[in-house]
Amino acid sequence: MKTSISQQDWRARAAEVLPAAGFGNFDPGVVIREGKGAHVWDEDGNEFIDYLIGSGPMILGHGHPEVLEAVQEQLSKGMTFFTNNARGIELAEALVEAVPCAEQVRYVSTGGEADMYAMRLARAFTGRDKVLKFEGGYHGMSGEALMSLAPKNLVNFPQAVPDSAGIPESVRDGMLIAPFNDVDFAKSLIEEHADEIACVIVEPLQRLIPPEPGFLQALRDLTQKHGIVLIFDEVVTGFRFAYGGAQEYYGVVPDLCALGKIMGGGFPLAAVVGRSEIMAHFDKAIVGEKGFTFQIGTLSGNPVASVAGLKTLEILKRPGTYDELRKNGERLMASFKKHLDRVGVAHQLVGEPMLFDVVFTDQPIRNYRDMFNNDAAKSKIFNESLRASGILKPDSKLYAHLALTEEDLEATDRALEKAANALQQQ
Repeated sequence: MKTSISQQDWRARAAEVLPAAGFGNFDPGVVIREGKGAHVWDEDGNEFIDYLIGSGPMILGHGHPEVLEAVQEQLSKGMTFFTNNARGIELAEALVEAVPCAEQVRYVSTGGEADMYAMRLARAFTGRDKVLKFEGGYHGMSGEALMSLAPKNLVNFPQAVPDSAGIPESVRDGMLIAPFNDVDFAKSLIEEHADEIACVIVEPLQRLIPPEPGFLQALRDLTQKHGIVLIFDEVVTGFRFAYGGAQEYYGVVPDLCALGKIMGGGFPLAAVVGRSEIMAHFDKAIVGEKGFTFQIGTLSGNPVASVAGLKTLEILKRPGTYDELRKNGERLMASFKKHLDRVGVAHQLVGEPMLFDVVFTDQPIRNYRDMFNNDAAKSKIFNESLRASGILKPDSKLYAHLALTEEDLEATDRALEKAANALQQQ
C-alpha cells in the first residue's frame, strides 16, 4: 500500500535540502518507511528482505519486541541527562565483561569518534605522533581515518593519500600506510619508525577481507616489542563475530578497541575500551594536565541507547545465538556459490559467514588493491537484479542476522538464482 507521498516526491524534496539529495550514506533513491524483523518497506510500499540492517546495528532485526519494551520503559523515565546514569554504568560493566581488552570504557556517540579518540589516547600515552593504518581500512571520518581509505591513485607505500578535501597537509605527514595482510612490510615499517609510531590501527576483518593466519598476532608481537599501542577497530565486528568480538574470534587481544553499531541496539552509541593505564589519560587526576585527553559528548552514555544495548547484549549472550547467526551466514554463502558456480561466473566469496560479499574475479583477495580485480559491471548487474527481486544490500557487503526466517532464506536463494541468470545472459 502506497503512502500519500511517493518515494519519487521524497527524493525531489531531499534534493532541495540535502547535498547530493541524501544523508551521505546510501543510495539516496531509497527512502525507507519502516522495518520489522528481517524486512523493510520503502515509501512506495515495496518490501525488501534487509541485509543492510542499518549498516550493521540491527543484528536482531528491526523492532525486536524485547528491545522495544526496554526502550519504552526507559523513555517514560527520561531520554537524556548528560550526567552519569545507572543504565550506562551497567552497560559499561557488560562491555568490560565481554570484550577481552576492555578494562575501562569511555562512551561517545559514533564509531568514528571512538576511532578518533583511540588514536588520540595512543598519542597521549606514548608521547609519539605517527599512526600506522592499512590501505583500504575504514576508521571513521577524522582526518587520519580519511587517509588512504579508498585511494584511486595507488602511490608507493608508506605514503598516505587523502580521500577528502579539507584535510590539512600536516595530517598526511603523521600517517604511515601499509598493505593489509603483509607481515613483512608491516615489520619493516614498524622497525624503521618504531620511535615515532604511537599506534597501529586495524580492522581485524578489513571491510570484507579476513586476516591471513598469523597476521594479527604478528602485529600484536611487533607493537608489544616497540611499546606501540595496538588498536582494533571493532565498530563492525564487535558483538558480531562472537560475544567478545573479533579479538575473541581470532584470538588476538589489542590494547584499545573501538566499539559501536551493535552495542547501541540501533541507537547512536559507541565507545573506546581498553587497558586502564591507557584509558587513565581521560582522568586528569591521574595523568595531570599535560597527559589529559579531553573528551565530552552531549549524548555519551545516553540511557535510552544504553538500555537498548543492554537488552541486545543479553539476547546475544543466550546459548546458541552465535551458532544460529553463523548458520544463517553459511546458508547464504552456499546459495551464492551454488548459483554462481552453476552459470560458470568467476567469483570469490570474501569475508566470514557473519559478514561477506561476492567479488567477481578468479584472483584471491588479500588486500585493498586486490579488490580492483573485481568486475564492476558484473557487480552492478548482480546487485541491481537482487534489488529488483526485493533484496536490500549494500553494493559491497552483506550482513547475516538473526531475524532471518526459512522463508526469507528461500526467497533470497530464488533472488540469487535470478541474479546469476542475469550474469549468464550478458
